[in-house]
Amino acid sequence: MCGIFAYYGPKTNAGKILVQGLKSLEYRGYDSWGIACKNDSDIAIYKRTGKIGDITSLPKEICGQTTIAIGHSRWATHGGVTRENAHPHSTEDNEVVLIHNGIFENYLEVKKQLIKREHKFKSETDTEVIAHLIQENLDKEGLEESVRKAILKIEGRYAIVVICKKENKIIAARRGSPLIVGVGKNKEFYIASDIPAFLKYTNKVMYLDNNQMVVLSDAKAKFYELTNKKEIKKRIVEITWNPESAEKGEYSHFMIKEIMEQKETLYRVLNQDDKIIKRAAGMINKAVGTYFIGCGTAGKVCLTGEYIFSEIAHKHINSTFGSEFPAHHHFITNKTLIVGVSQSGETADTLEAIEIAKEKKAKVLSIVNVETSSMAQMSNMVVPTKCGPEKAVASTKVTTAQLGVITLLAYACAGRLNDGKTLLLETAGKINDMLNPRYEEHISKLAQKLQNFESMYIIGRGSNYPMALESAIKLQEVSYIHAEGFAGGELKHGPIALIQKGTPCIVLCANDENKKAILSNAMEVKARGGYIIGVSPINEDVFDYWIRVPDVSTASPIVNIIPVQILAYKLALLRKNNPDMPRNLAKSVTVK
Repeated sequence: MCGIFAYYGPKTNAGKILVQGLKSLEYRGYDSWGIACKNDSDIAIYKRTGKIGDITSLPKEICGQTTIAIGHSRWATHGGVTRENAHPHSTEDNEVVLIHNGIFENYLEVKKQLIKREHKFKSETDTEVIAHLIQENLDKEGLEESVRKAILKIEGRYAIVVICKKENKIIAARRGSPLIVGVGKNKEFYIASDIPAFLKYTNKVMYLDNNQMVVLSDAKAKFYELTNKKEIKKRIVEITWNPESAEKGEYSHFMIKEIMEQKETLYRVLNQDDKIIKRAAGMINKAVGTYFIGCGTAGKVCLTGEYIFSEIAHKHINSTFGSEFPAHHHFITNKTLIVGVSQSGETADTLEAIEIAKEKKAKVLSIVNVETSSMAQMSNMVVPTKCGPEKAVASTKVTTAQLGVITLLAYACAGRLNDGKTLLLETAGKINDMLNPRYEEHISKLAQKLQNFESMYIIGRGSNYPMALESAIKLQEVSYIHAEGFAGGELKHGPIALIQKGTPCIVLCANDENKKAILSNAMEVKARGGYIIGVSPINEDVFDYWIRVPDVSTASPIVNIIPVQILAYKLALLRKNNPDMPRNLAKSVTVK
């Protein structure tokens, strides 16, 4: 949550660079935005509510010549969506200016102490308190030490970037929230929450780890431990992403681009060293108790993993949301394995669950799209999904890649990795055939029928029950339609009371042992007047509208979720919603 971007270097148009970079980070937060530019001994601050993507010309305040600038796009936590609460925040005289992603959990206690010492505050945010904390020691100890000492008083997860009037420096620090340093040509540096912000300028990065700070000054980047200011040597890593992979290209939105990229992302899952999959499977087989942990969509992937492992590997796996994992800590031992599942690898609740598990000496395996993320760094082993950047808030291609990885792991645990690879290879080919303009148009026609409904339901059985839950998330996220997913057999225990004439009900039907039962559940809904939308390899009599998917046996969750992703996208357009930036949401949930 929240996008951070900063520039330090010889270019004199730092303000313009920041606007462009923040636009590429807008998926992380779009309630408000702001930029601070340092000019000689002064700092100009410009901030506004709304999306930075909406601006068509640069404000004069950030058009002047400046070589040091920091910027922020906000997802509101503390304080409403107002210009006063937008970042950057500063002390009364703009002596200290900073941007922040995260939660300063003890800020009220610190703020009360600062007010007693006659500090004045302009906003409702926790961030402004950090600026005043830094200012208290600035005259005596300089910016670096003042930032370090202030940060040590912060409880919670954070990433901050600081500038001040008196020194030509940028200082950044992190604990839990991501920050990456981009290394450009001619002694220039970038600091960002995510690589796409500076990818058009450089693909060389240095990673800032937890409880570390970086100081940009004198055309150098120096890294230190926060606790003792011990200097750390960092290596430069070259990123293989190309700038085009982080752009929409010919597509109107990132969401539809990323849906269509599922033609190839399963191939990327398959195109990695078998030794990685076998080693990860060995960790699962050796563990005494395995927990799959994720949040939101990743949480539904984890629940699907329970079914996949039961069916393929005949192995019991526990799954739970990261936010609920603390209730399970009593069962964690040094023989337990935690499998964290996340796109960003920065999900706060999942990271906290991993921290709890590591305190019990449990092993950690992560399935992530960002191999250098906090989760990856905390793990004993990483299995990457290799999807490239996913910028739409609603996850699509990473979801099916995660399902692909879990399917391979299940087959590897059963000693049948080649069978799993053959299945996914066939599935990838069939997805490539499925995603064509006629298919998209067929789903568009359904969206036109459904666009004015305010409620719909999705049912599934077996491994397609979690996909019914995930289908509901997709429809909620971008179409803003009230959608709920249910296990087919649970309908008659209450939810069927919601069905009336014309109520849309999507039925996820695989050609498996659950087929007869889920079709029977669909008939129960139809008998009450429901409008049945079948997602199935075969057009069954009970369906009022059929969306064909390929018959791929145990990989059915992968193919069944894709048409619902497209439907959610099409509904968002018809209902005049922005599918890439749904209201109240952000891509990377770095707060609890």
